[in-house]
Amino acid sequence: METDFLTQQIIGCAIEVHRQLGPGLLESSYEACLMYELKSQNIKAKRQIVLPIIYKGVSINAGYRLDILIPGKLIIELKAVDRLIPIYTAQTITYLKLANIKTGLLINFNVEKLTDGLKRISI
Repeated sequence: METDFLTQQIIGCAIEVHRQLGPGLLESSYEACLMYELKSQNIKAKRQIVLPIIYKGVSINAGYRLDILIPGKLIIELKAVDRLIPIYTAQTITYLKLANIKTGLLINFNVEKLTDGLKRISI
């Protein structure tokens, strides 16, 4: 229940960013503005968090980064692409597994209507 409310809040923030900026910018621009909106809603979020792989008990930095993390609750993976393809869903699922988090949002800002670029993922 708490995660559902949180995802609704985050989607509202993303819609506001999209309403203000529209499609066509770099992913990093949307990320910075979404962080601003999350902070304005008192949502504690971190950006560009290194996500290591635990291999045979050893933490290995393989270059993975979470766009936005709501610690212990949710991962937000941002895109600014023509369309969401299955590899982006697979990427988000992998991040969820590596971070031991159950819920993620995949958000593509390069769409006319942001709700067409949203995908909630649970494992």
